[in-house]
Amino acid sequence: MARIEARLQELGITLPTPPAPVASYVPFVIVGNLVHVSGQVSVDASGGIKGKLGDAIEVEEGQAAARLCGLNLLAQVKAACGGDLDRVKRVVKLNGFVNVTPEFSPIPQVMNGCSDLMVQVLGEAGKHARSAVGMANLPMDFAVEVDGLFEIG
Repeated sequence: MARIEARLQELGITLPTPPAPVASYVPFVIVGNLVHVSGQVSVDASGGIKGKLGDAIEVEEGQAAARLCGLNLLAQVKAACGGDLDRVKRVVKLNGFVNVTPEFSPIPQVMNGCSDLMVQVLGEAGKHARSAVGMANLPMDFAVEVDGLFEIG
């Protein structure tokens, strides 16, 4: 079994089927050894986590939403790598967008849900640069959206 697949199994994680685009874009673009993954929202088979942080959603549920985004990012990268996540050399950068009320400020803590997942799954290669910003709204009222840049071999 491949190293990353074994790690996912050890963590009890099953990656979802990569979500299909909902507008006029592609889920990822490969340029050289970089995979640029389009924004992945906090969706899962049950519909996902929707709403605003600071209103109906607290930090812990926001972290779970960011983690869902991370699972969807990994699913897209796996598709980009022909099913072989061992090709991932590094998570280069994640950009996190959190659906917030004006007074909500622990946005970085919410994004830790995605960042921590990358390190859990990929180890040292999961450490990355990151942006985390609050937004007035996100597509379809999802709580979190994250896009990413991954180096592959």
